[in-house]
Formats: sequence, C-alpha cells, structure tokens
Amino acid sequence: MNQETDGVGEAIAGELRLMDPEVRASRSLARQLLDPDFVEVGASGRRWTYDEILAAMPGMDGAAESGPRYEPSRFTGVLLAPGLVHLTYETTLDGDRVRRSSLWRKQGADATWRMYYHQATPVPPDGA
Repeated sequence: MNQETDGVGEAIAGELRLMDPEVRASRSLARQLLDPDFVEVGASGRRWTYDEILAAMPGMDGAAESGPRYEPSRFTGVLLAPGLVHLTYETTLDGDRVRRSSLWRKQGADATWRMYYHQATPVPPDGA
C-alpha cells in the first residue's frame, strides 16, 4: 500500500467508526476521531463545533443500539496533500439519503487520522 491508499483507508475506517452506535453514544470514543478544530455543516444547515457535536452526538440519530443505523455506500477518497484526505459518500438512515463530504487530517504528536470538517446534504426524494 502507498500513502494515498493507506490514508484513504484509515479515513473510511474512521467514518465507519463514527457511525457505530457505541462510538456515537460515547463522548470519549468520538473525541478520538474528531479533530479539536472540527466543524460540521449538518444536513439541516446547522453549523456544529467540536464541543457542540460531542455534546449532542449521544442523542442524535444512529446513537441507539436498538435504533436505526446508518447505511453507508459509494465511498471515494483522495489524498489531497500529505496528512489530508477528502472523502465523499452517501448514507441512508430510516429511508433518508444524504450525500456526505469530509476532510480527515493527520497531525500532532499522536499522528492519528481525525475528522477535521464534515458536510451533509440531503438527497431530494426524486434522487437527483
């Protein structure tokens, strides 16, 4: 494997972990995957900061073991620069499709991949 496929693979693994109800329900587990400078623009259009998303995630969709789960598909990724990966993919949750884009960066003393930015855009009912 090379740096690009390694980085993309690690970012996809991180995305999948963030969809796991155990991680979504645990502030300490989610913190390991989010960059301290994290920002999200959610499907609702709301802007979330690192602290806001960590506080809200346990009550959000996909956090309950017995509830609906995210069904991800169509992952694509590219290494934009050393330590910076851009991913795009789709999720379905309770019949609602969302197109997603995120930036993962690897920096700091621990040099682990963490989500730096995420944006979610609902797919219209006609699927266009």
